[in-house]
Parts: sequence; structure tokens; C-alpha cells
Amino acid sequence: MSEIRPAAVAGMFYPADFAEAARQIDAFLAAVAVPPEMPPPKAIIVPHAGWVYSGPVAASAYARLRPLKGRIERVVLLGPSHRVPFRGLALSGADFWASPLGNIRLDRDGAKRLKTLPGVGEFEMAHAQEHSLEVHLPFLQAVLGEFLLLPVVVGDVPPEAVADAIDAVWGGAETLIVVSSDLSHYLDYAGCRRADAATTLAIEHLDPAAIDRDGACGRIPVGGLLICAKRHGLGITTLDVRNSGDTAGTKDRVVGYGAWMLHD
Repeated sequence: MSEIRPAAVAGMFYPADFAEAARQIDAFLAAVAVPPEMPPPKAIIVPHAGWVYSGPVAASAYARLRPLKGRIERVVLLGPSHRVPFRGLALSGADFWASPLGNIRLDRDGAKRLKTLPGVGEFEMAHAQEHSLEVHLPFLQAVLGEFLLLPVVVGDVPPEAVADAIDAVWGGAETLIVVSSDLSHYLDYAGCRRADAATTLAIEHLDPAAIDRDGACGRIPVGGLLICAKRHGLGITTLDVRNSGDTAGTKDRVVGYGAWMLHD
């Protein structure tokens, strides 16, 4: 019997109902104007808060994936661990991950390749309640259709170890890399803008060391991707940087969100 990881935060971070999830995604994507000359991304960085807060920012990256529907066969999805502290990189032993838009089959071949690296193994507890990967699944399904998923929760490791893992499953045009991260947390509006501007500058300069510890909860997977971008000679484009005070919250204590695409 196939093992399915159930959706842990559907109904909290995003709608559990198929029709409502699809409606919200359509609305987020419809608000994004994509320049026709922009190249398709090899990788994106997207936020992972509740959709009402971060969905509009995430959509600025997901809208760029629409031309890749039918061409992307595998999505490598990395994000930080919020609930379970551990060292290394955690893979899922499930065969499918559940989503309101349908179950997604996991990439077992890619997982096998990653298991040959030090510090990488299956650790289901890291995935069980983690939202940083799950909130992206319906977006990916809406813009890409069917694909194999390789989900990786990133624990306490150097960014270089994440870069080596990403490189091991880099693939070609059939593989998309998605890194999940929010930016600063619970500053006032002006303080958040200053902190996120510094993080944006570091990301634009492909400089993981310049990302402050409090600048991004996913600074380790983001740092790994930036190292890969340098290795592969990719460019990076900032698509959107806002915070919860801009989208759906008050401005006294806000969380920052950003979206970037990496491309040839």
C-alpha cells in the first residue's frame, strides 16, 4: 500500500477545499503582470506564510512558471524546519504528499541520489507538521500540472552542504528548484522594511554570508541556492518584496516576504 503524507496545515495556512484553493490561486496569479521578454526561471525563492499574508508575493514568482507547464518533470522543494530541531537534510519516506489539488508522487530516484551525501536521510518527523514546504504544493500544481516532488527540510547544516545537495539533483530544463523562506519577523513596519532591504541586497549579490541570522528564517537553504547560482553562472531578479503590513495585517508587528527568480 502506498504511504501518503496528509496535508498538515490545510484549513489553517491555506484552504483545504479544492475549489476555494483554486479560486484563491487564480486571484493571486491574475494580479501579476509578467513581462513577455523575461526568461523562465531555473529556481525561485518564495515565502511560506499563510496565503492571505504571503500569497500575493509568492504569486509574483509562480506566475513566471506558467510557460513551463508540461516541461517541468521534477520539483526540488527545500525549506527550513520550524518545529523539529535536527542536523542535516531530511527526506520524506512517503510515496505521495496530499494536497487539496490532488496527491503528488515523490521522486524516489532523486531521494536515492541525495541519500549518498553525508547528513542526508529520511526523517519523517521533520515533515509531519512542517508548513514551509506544504503551502507551495497547490501553487505548483496550478501552474505546472503534474510533476514529481522531492521535498527536503533543511536542518542545522552549512549552506555549502545544501548547495551540494541541490547540485546533486540539479538536472536540466526538466527540473525546477524551489526554496522557501520568509524574511524578518515581528519588527515594526519601518524596521522590517530596513531589514528586508538589507537581505534583498545580500540575495541580489549572491552573498549568503551577508544574510543576517534574523534576516530570513530560510537563510540556510537560500544560502545554498545562492552558492549554486554562482557555480552555474545564473542571474537573479527580485520580483517582489513586501510584508504582512502591505498585504493583510497591521503595521505594528509585521513579517517580511520576498520573491526572486534565478535564470540563465
